[in-house]
Amino acid sequence: MREKAVERRNVNKEHNSNFKAGYIPIDEDRLHKTGLRGRKGNLAICVIVLLFILAVINLIITLVIWAVIRIGPNGCDSMEFHESGLLRFKQVSDMGVIHPLYKSTVGGRRNEDLVITGNNQPIVFQQGTTKLSVEKDKTSITSDIGMEFVDPRTQNTLFSTDYETHEFHLPNGVKILNVQKASTERITSNATSDLNIKVDGRAIVRGNEGVFITGKTIEFRMGGNMELKAENSIILNGTVMVSPSRLPSSSYGEQFNNGNWLRFKLCMCADGTLFKVQVTGHNMGCQTSVNPCGATH
Repeated sequence: MREKAVERRNVNKEHNSNFKAGYIPIDEDRLHKTGLRGRKGNLAICVIVLLFILAVINLIITLVIWAVIRIGPNGCDSMEFHESGLLRFKQVSDMGVIHPLYKSTVGGRRNEDLVITGNNQPIVFQQGTTKLSVEKDKTSITSDIGMEFVDPRTQNTLFSTDYETHEFHLPNGVKILNVQKASTERITSNATSDLNIKVDGRAIVRGNEGVFITGKTIEFRMGGNMELKAENSIILNGTVMVSPSRLPSSSYGEQFNNGNWLRFKLCMCADGTLFKVQVTGHNMGCQTSVNPCGATH
């Protein structure tokens, strides 16, 4: 009994002084880790940086909108948006290129002028192939499909290039029409004014079924040559006057039969038909082997 009591006392003393009882050594790398580590941590940092960049961009856009459009507690100070789709600018606006929607209208208030100013540049309105250019010294309109000016209040056509439904009348106050090429059935002037056609270079008048020129007095003035071409005949009905001072002539004493020159005489029939006869000698008339006038020259 005594030996058992001594052995029990020694065992209890050993257990009470052993602080490593129940301890099992474990590798820390094998333990379960919490939180974002490794690739997940790098991805989280990238997402946070991206959100920060987006927040900075959003702040810049907000500041620009607030400074340019001037949005305040009472709304926008520079423009108004209406339910009908109307966008109204209430202050002076600086713009570069404006792209309106299909069938859009640009206008001003009823009792105020719409002022559009270009800084040393022309103001251009363009829709497809139609272009209106307002420059310092001129205003030009270019269109491949024609143009038409309509009074917005009365809907009356003031000016149109549609030859099928409207005659091409110049507006009041317009005296000169400058074109490179015009295709029309006829060109007329008022009964009390003259029709003047002036060109800097060469003027070509061509008709698919002939060219008819009528008037009280028809006068041609040119600095160079005048050429008349016809498939059948050229008819001058009326008094024809030619200024000989402007016609080329041979110098005094020059031989008539010079081989370097071919001379023709301009003749006219009683009905106004013009024809030419080659001059082969002095004081020759208009007799030819083939009579273009029928019975009488």
